Amino acid sequence: MAEFFNASDVVGAAVEMERRGQAAYRQTAKATTDAKVKRLFENLAVEEARHEEMFKAMAERIGPAELPAWSSMEEYSAYLGALLDSHALFSPGFTEALAAASGNLDDAVRQAMRLEKDSMLFFQEMLYLVPGSEHPLIQECIEEERRHLRQLAAVLQT
Repeated sequence: MAEFFNASDVVGAAVEMERRGQAAYRQTAKATTDAKVKRLFENLAVEEARHEEMFKAMAERIGPAELPAWSSMEEYSAYLGALLDSHALFSPGFTEALAAASGNLDDAVRQAMRLEKDSMLFFQEMLYLVPGSEHPLIQECIEEERRHLRQLAAVLQT
């Protein structure tokens, strides 16, 4: 389980999350022969790469964590660690399972939806820890993850 001592540790986890998301989406795009699935996952990979760069820049700007008033460092660190440990991208074999599902559009999309939801939840928790000046950037990423979720859900509707 991860332990967090400053906001840059949390942002570092977000960078790694975006890096893994890109890799998973690229691997899925590469594994499919369906042009629609390939385009969808290639586009998601590009957006995850952009998020990675945003979080890298944020990591250089911030310092200590601003713990929520209702939590101790130990308690909140355990909570964030559990969020990461249960995140799709940190689950053993997730990337391979996503790529393997690329032959079945519904399965691949549902796996990607899990990834997006897990990321949104982590980013929402980041708002408690980073300086207020960084909140607009995190909110932007949350909104983009919501958009990804809507895009993925729309694929299931067709």
